[in-house]
Amino acid sequence: MRKVRLTFMSTCTSASSSLAEPVAATAATARTWLLLEQPGPWGPKALTGSHLDPRVGRALERAADRTGVRVGLIRRPGRHADRHDVRRRTAYVAHTVPGGTWVREAVVEDPGALLGLDFEALGRGDHRGFGMPYEGDPLALVCTNGKRDRCCALKGRPLAAELAASGLGEVWEVTHLGGHRFSPTMLVLPYGYAYGRVDAGLAHQVLAAAREGDMVLEGCRGRSAWERPGQAAELAVRRLTGELRADALTVDGEHGTRVRHLDGRAWDVEVMAVAAEPPRPESCGAALGAPLRMEISGIQPALLTNSVV
Repeated sequence: MRKVRLTFMSTCTSASSSLAEPVAATAATARTWLLLEQPGPWGPKALTGSHLDPRVGRALERAADRTGVRVGLIRRPGRHADRHDVRRRTAYVAHTVPGGTWVREAVVEDPGALLGLDFEALGRGDHRGFGMPYEGDPLALVCTNGKRDRCCALKGRPLAAELAASGLGEVWEVTHLGGHRFSPTMLVLPYGYAYGRVDAGLAHQVLAAAREGDMVLEGCRGRSAWERPGQAAELAVRRLTGELRADALTVDGEHGTRVRHLDGRAWDVEVMAVAAEPPRPESCGAALGAPLRMEISGIQPALLTNSVV
């Protein structure tokens, strides 16, 4: 492996780029996303470190735990007034599992009312009538929380502002998508594909594809509906077949890394978790570490019985 010198002043993004670290299979895992508008400053742990009542933030975290739901705060790109008097907030719930993707939208006056949601049902893809169907452009969520990692602000905020000015999608800043070292990072809903090292050109391409029900392989970190081995397996099959329709492939939960196509084909994908070398910072200011990366060691057509093509 080639040697790369990581200086004290290196940012996590520059170190990752210098090492040519793959972005594939690094997406945060969530079958369903619950996103609540919260203007103003965000702390490192925004649900309990913003102008949102921290009691509500902690309760939302507890309610979502182990349900497949991930909670995040969002705000419009641009300057963020230090406001405490927010009366009406946009909230989205989005389910990302192929064949059952949807986005619902509501305006809430009391964030505590979200604690009345059935989080287990949301994780399964049952919205229980929350809000109304969202029928706008794809949602583009760009991580900009500089209190969590400076790269997210330095790289994410300019991207969010440029996308918002372009009018190509419904653009929001979001508190955390994981993978600071891949900033700028972006999540696109309804399909739940995450992207890393995103520039404006790639972002426009991704949003245009999402409008047509497609995804883009370049810069794709994976679909949040799957655990990381499943993300790796799906992306490997897409590279093998050239399939770009977002909902054409599913990952079989029983088989772990069996990828199924809508037309009846299937592939078994061997995925290995390997510690990245040499060590690198996963966040600015963090100690050097060896994050796991997913490597494909084999892929072959699955032997199916009673399959319908």
